[in-house]
Amino acid sequence: MALRVLACPIAFNEKAKLVRVIARAREADIPGVTDFMVCDDGSTDGTAEAVEALGVRVLRQSPRSGVGAAIRRVIDFARAHKYDVVVIMAGNDKDRPQEIPRLLAPIVDQGADFVQGSRYLPGGDYGNMPLYRRVATQLVHPWLFTLVTRRRITDSTNGFRAFRVALCDDPRLNLEQAWLDAYELEPYLFFKAVTLGYRVVEVPVTKIYPPHELGYTKMAPIVGWWSILRPLVLLGLRLRN
Repeated sequence: MALRVLACPIAFNEKAKLVRVIARAREADIPGVTDFMVCDDGSTDGTAEAVEALGVRVLRQSPRSGVGAAIRRVIDFARAHKYDVVVIMAGNDKDRPQEIPRLLAPIVDQGADFVQGSRYLPGGDYGNMPLYRRVATQLVHPWLFTLVTRRRITDSTNGFRAFRVALCDDPRLNLEQAWLDAYELEPYLFFKAVTLGYRVVEVPVTKIYPPHELGYTKMAPIVGWWSILRPLVLLGLRLRN
C-alpha cells in the first residue's frame, strides 16, 4: 500500500518566495507526495491569501507562535487526516521541492523512520553561504549533536526532512512542551529520533539561502542561535525530556 505523504513549507511573511516554492513544486510534479499544503505562522504581508489564490491549502496559525508550534500544527493535521509521512521544508525558497523524493526513498525502500536532509553530504549543496553560518551549521551544531547523541550527523540544523507521523505518537516524546514553540522543536525531534533508536538516515539535499535584499533569514542573532542549541544542552544534561 502506498504511503500517504503530506509536504508542507512553514512560512512567516514569505509571500514572494512562497510563490516560487509552489511554482517549483508544481513544475516538479513531485512523485510520492499525496498533498502539498502551506502552514502560515501568522503572516501579516498577505502570504496566506496569495497561497490560497494559487489553489494551495493553507493551515493558518494566528497570532504568530513560532516555527516549532507551526510544525506541531502540521503534525496534528497529518495525524487527524491519516497521513503516514510528513515532509517539512522552508517557506522562503531555500529548499528544492524536486528533491523531496530523496527524503522519501529511505522511508519507502529501507523502512526508515526519520530522514534528515544534509547540504554537507556528497551530492548536497549550500551555495554562497557566509563563513560564520557555515561554521555554525557544518561544525559547531553537528559536533555538539554528535557528542550528545553518539551518532555522527553532518547537518543537524537543516529543517528539510521527512518522518513518519507514527514517530510522534511515541509517549517518550513530548512535543507539546511550550519551550519547543520556536526553533527548539526541530533539533528536539531529531535528537529524540536518534536517541530512541528509530531508523534515521541522512541524504544529500540543496539548501541555498536567498539574497540579502529578499530577506536572508528571520532568525535573530544570539536568541535564535541559542534556540537551536538549547535542546541539545538541556537534553544532553537531562534537564528536559
